[in-house]
Amino acid sequence: MLYNLWNKGTIDRLLSEAGFSFKKSLGQNFLTNPDVCPAMAAAAADSDTGVIEIGPGIGVLTAELAQIAKKVVAIELDERLRPILEKTLADFDNTSVIFADVLKTDLKKIIAEQFSDCKKVAVCANLPYYITSPIIMALLESRLPIDNITVMVQKEAAERLSAEIPSRAVGAVTLAAAFYAEREFLFDVPRHCFTPSPNVDSAVIQFKIKPDVGLKVKDEKLLFRLIRGAFEHRRKTLVNSVSAAGVVSKDQILTALETLGISPTVRAEQLTLEQFGALADEVLK
Repeated sequence: MLYNLWNKGTIDRLLSEAGFSFKKSLGQNFLTNPDVCPAMAAAAADSDTGVIEIGPGIGVLTAELAQIAKKVVAIELDERLRPILEKTLADFDNTSVIFADVLKTDLKKIIAEQFSDCKKVAVCANLPYYITSPIIMALLESRLPIDNITVMVQKEAAERLSAEIPSRAVGAVTLAAAFYAEREFLFDVPRHCFTPSPNVDSAVIQFKIKPDVGLKVKDEKLLFRLIRGAFEHRRKTLVNSVSAAGVVSKDQILTALETLGISPTVRAEQLTLEQFGALADEVLK
């Protein structure tokens, strides 16, 4: 039986039958707009794709992915959703659900074991606002053998993650994401598309993973420490912010900027990723 998972009455009935109540701490909001998940699924996958979905909820996006992708493995933190997902995904023989914390899950192992017959792998998710950046960065930093990451996040986060570099909208996470992937803002998802309705709007963004990191630096860990330090006090100059964060001394960063021909009063948001890379290499000399 295929459920109309866009219908609020159907959602309420499924939740009631399972004795389910929303947990604010888990950022649980379920989609009721019928156009969003098909668009996300189409952007993320095709018939040759294996998909890891994070946080399937009641299976709205999962069902759309199952109709497009070759195989879907959903990872859900909330064990209380098990009886609901058993109902809503019963008609799809290419889906499975793992109840676990995605940040504590060996995704490389899942990919190797579950998607060996797929030509490519993608990650697709409607991410809880409170854990957006940790999940995205964990996915990117782990260098999984994946083609893309397509996620719905708070609109403000989507704008920051996809911001043009350099610009005032840039943050440390913008540069970190750009290091690993090509970023694209896909579309808006207004707050009225959810139940219960959140206090902010959402948006869908996609990261197309670079097959090989384009920016080569001597020490990637130093680069990211430098970036985080530079944006820790974004109203300060880069020199003062980085030195205050204890990444390198003020003299080191001033000397590096002078060597590279960059103004000593520059702020973090004014530098390109390539300039940060050159700066990280220079302070090592």
